[in-house]
Amino acid sequence: MKAFTYERPATVQDAAKLAAERPNAKFIAGGTNLLDLMKLQVETPATLIDVNRLPLNTVEATPEGGLRVGALVRNSDLAADTRVRKDYAVLAKALLAGASGQLRNKATTAGNLLQRTRCYYFYDTAMPCNKREPGSGCSAIGGFNRIMAVVGASESCIATNPSDMAVAMRALDATVETMNPDGQPRAIPIADFHRLPGDTPQIETDLRKGEIITAVTLPKPVAGMHIYRKVRDRASYAFATVSVAAVIVGGENGRPGAARLAFGGLAHKPWRVAEAEAALVQTGSADAAADAVLKGARGYGSNDFKIPLTRRTLRAVVAQATRA
Repeated sequence: MKAFTYERPATVQDAAKLAAERPNAKFIAGGTNLLDLMKLQVETPATLIDVNRLPLNTVEATPEGGLRVGALVRNSDLAADTRVRKDYAVLAKALLAGASGQLRNKATTAGNLLQRTRCYYFYDTAMPCNKREPGSGCSAIGGFNRIMAVVGASESCIATNPSDMAVAMRALDATVETMNPDGQPRAIPIADFHRLPGDTPQIETDLRKGEIITAVTLPKPVAGMHIYRKVRDRASYAFATVSVAAVIVGGENGRPGAARLAFGGLAHKPWRVAEAEAALVQTGSADAAADAVLKGARGYGSNDFKIPLTRRTLRAVVAQATRA
């Protein structure tokens, strides 16, 4: 591990200022992803800014009837919160489907949003990777790409976002709150927070230099059946091959009255397609919704199976919701 400077700011604005002033600075909270990357020298920050003592670890009701989740709320605590379990069950289920109990005890809300891809080639510093070293190439294209993206990818990168929590938050239309070094807040819709790779896969989020996440706000609870279905290689402690976060309201004749659908394991960001939700409500057909989700989908060899797997997983989610 390379040497680095350690800082422990007293305020949120101080943390943002440090990140803006110091070249190659990184925030650290639970460290469940960053420390692994540092050990492999995929990440080599010159400064670590410890934010654990900042007052960002509470879950509070908002005047609009939603919840404001502090950036440092641990995944285990958020999943166990009675308000989340009752009103945002899809989020609680997604959190419990992620990682192990020990990791959830350390992982934070902001850290979960910022975790980096688990692409094999991103982690292997001997292999070209545009995300790690822009302009070097994408080894996954033409390589072993079983876990890679089938939608939203580019010729520069076919990596996927690994977060379960973010998929549920996308279905719930959450908002990411930030503060810049001048103390100015900003609200970023979760739909705009993560970026598709395009020609700049190394730029993964909409965060600006020095900007720090302070909270994630959930809007008023959404009625309906909350489902999180995760298909993975092991029963636990494994990233999603395909996942679906769904909130489905019952309708007439077995057809949903309303639906929210977000997908994990398919793209560089949580994948939500409005046309798919409309198709499910209009036709009652999971296949019609899947057609919209998978429009333009492309496999790269080892991950071709993800396309029919997405369709089968969505069928199972819709069947579960309409049986209830």
